[in-house]
Amino acid sequence: MSVPRTSRALVLAVVALMLAMATGGWILGSASPRSALPSETSAEAGFARDMQTHHQQAVQLSMIIRDHSSNPAVRSMAYDIALTQQQQAGQMHGWLETWGLSQTGESMAWMNEPVTEDATHTGGTKTTPDHAHTMASMGMSSSEDIDKLTASRGAEADRLFLRLMINHHQGGIQMADAYLQRGGNPMVSAFAKKTVMTQQAEISAQTQLLAELS
Repeated sequence: MSVPRTSRALVLAVVALMLAMATGGWILGSASPRSALPSETSAEAGFARDMQTHHQQAVQLSMIIRDHSSNPAVRSMAYDIALTQQQQAGQMHGWLETWGLSQTGESMAWMNEPVTEDATHTGGTKTTPDHAHTMASMGMSSSEDIDKLTASRGAEADRLFLRLMINHHQGGIQMADAYLQRGGNPMVSAFAKKTVMTQQAEISAQTQLLAELS
């Protein structure tokens, strides 16, 4: 199957951005300070735990489509999502170990905490989320979605993967934005900002690929 040159170039650009983020994230993780460590109930701990779970599903979806797709652009993107997000999940696991915190906790509790109106963490007016956030509301695919992707092949599988991953990345951006409204750790904030930038770029590439397959 031929791939339009514009799509190939866009995928390569996104791959380069993802690899740059992975390298930068490793450096940030290695430079983690041991002073003023986050607590068990902190936004940092909650974000690290829940984003690990989120990333692990992205790896799962990507490995499924690599086995079922014949589209070089989709396969290349899936491979790099799996590689990058597995590395980042390991990095967040390392944060929790460095902080002396457990790897598991109450899912999404941190994201349902109120935030300051101006999100500057200066004790301003508190606002509460309009509804309770869950991992499902953050773009996590259902078991039925995963079963359907597993059973699909070819262009049908490509389209389903791209739709699921666009939704998944949109949820990841929401989680990163939520941390930036609640957390103040410079290392985690830098990671969250790069997550927003990278996943927005990936969504653009995935949206273009999906349009070409429709």
